[in-house]
Amino acid sequence: MAITIYSIVDNVTALLNKIIPLLFFIATIIFLWGVILYILSGGDEEKRKEGRQYIVYGLVGLFVMVAVWGIVNVLIGFVFPGGPGPAPSLPSLPR
Repeated sequence: MAITIYSIVDNVTALLNKIIPLLFFIATIIFLWGVILYILSGGDEEKRKEGRQYIVYGLVGLFVMVAVWGIVNVLIGFVFPGGPGPAPSLPSLPR
């Protein structure tokens, strides 16, 4: 069995397709945890601050992942004007 660049790309793509939905899930959980902390702080300014930090971290994580996905789509459009096939889709959770 010969190792080709195509097989390496296929293996990396398969790995990323499994990891990316998990990263989206983790960023969403961090955001929601921040919202819960913020709401339940009950006037404790330190807990409100901690909740805001979690909210910001979750939103930044989600923004970065979606922005990278968009940049990849733009680069694919420039490199393969006719398209090498379908562009990568946003990840979805397994059913």
